[in-house]
Amino acid sequence: MTLNQLRAFVEAERLGSFTAAAKAMDIAQASASELVRRLEAELDAELFVRGSRTLALTSAGQELLPYAQQSVEAADSGTRAVHSLGSLGGGTATFGVLRNADYYLLSNLVQMFHARYPSVRVRLVGQNSAETAAAVAAGRIEAGLVVLPVDDEDLQVTPLLRDEVHYVSASVQRTRTPVTIEDFARAPLVLYDAHYGWQDPTRRQLAARAQFAGVRVDPLIELEHVEAALKLVTTGVGDTIASRAVVDSPAFPAGLHTAPFADPLYDTIALVRRRGHPLSRATRELARIAEDTLREIRVARGL
Repeated sequence: MTLNQLRAFVEAERLGSFTAAAKAMDIAQASASELVRRLEAELDAELFVRGSRTLALTSAGQELLPYAQQSVEAADSGTRAVHSLGSLGGGTATFGVLRNADYYLLSNLVQMFHARYPSVRVRLVGQNSAETAAAVAAGRIEAGLVVLPVDDEDLQVTPLLRDEVHYVSASVQRTRTPVTIEDFARAPLVLYDAHYGWQDPTRRQLAARAQFAGVRVDPLIELEHVEAALKLVTTGVGDTIASRAVVDSPAFPAGLHTAPFADPLYDTIALVRRRGHPLSRATRELARIAEDTLREIRVARGL
């Protein structure tokens, strides 16, 4: 049973003749008749009563008709959706963004995309990079921005921007000189991304450094958001880390001091997508806008 057979059957019933069905399908009349005949042979049942001026359905034809109509409509809807997506006149773009996207001017991503392509639906997911990478690999979202390192099996990874990570403290003394991993391990730490813990890419880098140095990093306090960590740091409870984008933002609390790591630490922001799976045009365009935004930041900083 083929879609063309079902279409010929549906059109013949709708228009009342094989000649009219053939014209609607832009095929020869004999071809329309043959398509229905093959369908009848496959089903071992006559679908039309022949001989009258117009075609009439048999009981078997009446049983098949609603299913055939659904199949043809579903196929036509799929075709329209793909063609609409190809012209960015519809469809859905699915994309993962950094939890701290606002600090990289990505908060306007949807606004810019929607202004250009108002008919395309957008599903923008903000989460930890470890979860974004897993969601892309599993096909739950098409592509996304992450901080490296992530588990990259089945992923195509394109680095876009490198942002230095700083040590942050209310103490001038503890930020007077670059911070070693041993200094970091001894400090009272307030770290964010508590849910993902040491799966978080920045923390993974720190954990690897601590392992090589033979020390252990045990945070005093763990919570979810960098803003909450910075607020606690202002009280003197402990120290934290923050990327340059966060440190340079207007929201960075007054009274805090920063120092680089002795062995500079970087968040590398990258675009990830499933290897061997082409992006829909809508998601590809959304990714392009995100890449352009990060490229502008890189140029502005002279990186």
